[in-house]
Amino acid sequence: MKCLFLLIAVAVGVLAQESPTTAKAARVRIIQGPEIELAKENLTIIRWTTNNPGGSPVHYGVVHYGTDPKYLSQTAKNPIRLNPNRPSTLFRVRMDDLRPRTTYYYTVDSMEATGEGDGVKSTIKQFTTP
Repeated sequence: MKCLFLLIAVAVGVLAQESPTTAKAARVRIIQGPEIELAKENLTIIRWTTNNPGGSPVHYGVVHYGTDPKYLSQTAKNPIRLNPNRPSTLFRVRMDDLRPRTTYYYTVDSMEATGEGDGVKSTIKQFTTP
């Protein structure tokens, strides 16, 4: 009986940590960035802030990038957990295996864990690795 009680208590504790789905924002927009947070020869971190998109608790920041601004064929993404008590959300995405002294073009967006996009997309930006 003690084992069953302990199992139920652990399960309830785990479930209590799951963030609830929050109301979706009527319109998601980028309010800061995107900008380079860190640039090294082989990796770069891009960050940007949006109003809180709401919806499922897990979202992904997504960067589409490449060396041709008309063909952004590579994708990097990073999961985040929304804080329903914050009016904004900071996204940070790391791009690995970049070539040194190379200009890359990129655009950012975000999506729910289900794959449904938040309806926000930046203009095309660029950076050059050191």
